[in-house]
Amino acid sequence: MPLIRPTRFGRPPQIRKPLSFDSRRKLPRPPTNLQIREISPCRLSDHYHSTLSDNLMYMSYSHKTNPIPSHQREIRLRWDPSNPYSKYRKNPPVGGSQWSKIPSPPITPSTIPKLLSIQLHIMSKDALISRSNLLGVIAALRALSGESSSLSSKSINGVEIIRGKKQVGGWIRQGMPAGAKVTLKGPPMYDLISTLSEFVLPRLRDFNGFPIPPTTSSHTSYLPSSANAVKPSDVTGVVSFGLPPAAMAFWPQIEVNQDAYPKMYGMHVHFITDAVGLGAQERARALVSGFQIPFVRMS
Repeated sequence: MPLIRPTRFGRPPQIRKPLSFDSRRKLPRPPTNLQIREISPCRLSDHYHSTLSDNLMYMSYSHKTNPIPSHQREIRLRWDPSNPYSKYRKNPPVGGSQWSKIPSPPITPSTIPKLLSIQLHIMSKDALISRSNLLGVIAALRALSGESSSLSSKSINGVEIIRGKKQVGGWIRQGMPAGAKVTLKGPPMYDLISTLSEFVLPRLRDFNGFPIPPTTSSHTSYLPSSANAVKPSDVTGVVSFGLPPAAMAFWPQIEVNQDAYPKMYGMHVHFITDAVGLGAQERARALVSGFQIPFVRMS
């Protein structure tokens, strides 16, 4: 019986260009990066657009514009502009750009704070002794985020290895692996918030909420003030807090196979928003609290 000649749908496509080969992993590299789109509606994303955004605009809206100071600050340049020797020299003002007094933009439906990404960061002191001690950190972040390890430390996808930026005598050398981090966006970001607020935080012992600085009066803040702007993070919409090593065992991804990890690690969680200007950290904290992340004020 003669063999049936395969049709064009039954034979594999012809490889016109060979795949690039990774000499480190001894495997071919895929031609494109696979991206999975949303396959189901996200509950927390719908909660933000239907309820939380309206509440944030109501809480942060002000009928008064930014107050105009009675006297303008005299801007003194570093070099005399009339001097011909410093005519084309960079001439910044003395005293800096006053980042602590940058006014916030007017509150409109387009400037409501939005959650951009969440970053998990774990630093391991044991990794300074041996690089193999970093495998447990990478495995934990891969289990929590569902991301794979990146090929290099400059990649923005997957788990990234953090290396020392400069040498500190007796502690760390430049370029030495010291920890790992992973950045989540989109639906995986909201899944992490749901797991954190429903499984991890309620099981922490003697936990009432993440502390925030004491209240101080300020005429430039529309929300209840937490602290004066004394550091750059106060005018950027980043909310950070830490979790103890005991909290790692409460994640469902870790709890199901806890014996596979050599030890439990503490971690830092950074909520990155697009809020800027005075009171940005307060507006970002109000946004994060809307996702059932508790905060308590220090007395």
